[in-house]
Amino acid sequence: MIEDVNYMQRCIELAQLGIRKVYPNPMVGAVIVHNNKIIGEGYHKLYGNEHAEVNAINSVKNKSLLSESTIYVSLEPCAHQGKTPPCADLLVHHNFKRVVIGCKDIFSEVSGKGIKRLEHNNIPVTLGVLEKECKALNKRFFTFHEKKRPYIILKWAETKDGFIDKKRTNKIREINWITQPETQTLVHKWRSEEHAILVGSNTVLSDNPTLTVRNVSGENPIRIVIDPTLKCKESSKIFNNESKTIVINRKKSEEKEHLKHIQTEDFSTQNILTLLYKENIQSILIEGGAQTIQYFIDTNQWDEARVLIGQNTFEDGIKSPQLNIQPSSHLDFFGDRIYYYKNK
Repeated sequence: MIEDVNYMQRCIELAQLGIRKVYPNPMVGAVIVHNNKIIGEGYHKLYGNEHAEVNAINSVKNKSLLSESTIYVSLEPCAHQGKTPPCADLLVHHNFKRVVIGCKDIFSEVSGKGIKRLEHNNIPVTLGVLEKECKALNKRFFTFHEKKRPYIILKWAETKDGFIDKKRTNKIREINWITQPETQTLVHKWRSEEHAILVGSNTVLSDNPTLTVRNVSGENPIRIVIDPTLKCKESSKIFNNESKTIVINRKKSEEKEHLKHIQTEDFSTQNILTLLYKENIQSILIEGGAQTIQYFIDTNQWDEARVLIGQNTFEDGIKSPQLNIQPSSHLDFFGDRIYYYKNK
């Protein structure tokens, strides 16, 4: 039904408002419809607070209409006691005429149980409306639970002639900018949407980046540095107290305030992601450098890539990473071009 699709699309729009605020929970949106009119909406706003279904029900002024209404939810209602009571029980309590669900929850405490609770109480359930889109909404959550690793997004900027950086011939630690200021602000928005950001030690040594979201409002991601021999100076900006920083290395394992060292002898991408999975990190934006990004490409440990092409040239320098697939789409943005890739 076209109406089901339209209302579920609204659920997705609402759910996206909770990005980075509901971790480790998935983003969820809910819409309540009575006689083809939306009478209530809600989304999961903050971890530990009310879920989307509760907020949608609370927004309805005349609760007597609920038993004559259909509720649309982008993800299967929970059926277990967590930080909040089971949403499936709440829907049963209000005796909704019908429940339309975008996709099943993969979390073992929920998966299928919410639907069974509703059907056991004679509430008709329609499952799978915009299922692909609803799963994509929570790609980080689903990847984390299905593949036991964080969702991986690769990102780099390169010049028109294919370089990611100039060759370093001096000791000045600075970023050789390739893209426009507006594109750099967009990257900060991307950072605000992910749980963590990862770079190799050479990027810290060359660029001395802060890796924060200072150009936009939002929460700074956890910063991760792959630094086997602890080459990075303690004075590096990445070690300031603006966010937690994790250093994967082979020399020590300790945690002090906002800085954590994780010791390992295995620097395979699989082991690195396993270590970060154990840290409950759901998504990572990998920003550099070329060697680190190429390592994740070559071992096929990535989900998306975003490649920013600037208008300037370096003529010589460090060649950009190489992806041997075609982009899924592109966007022209303030003089730069952004190519989007998906690893199928």
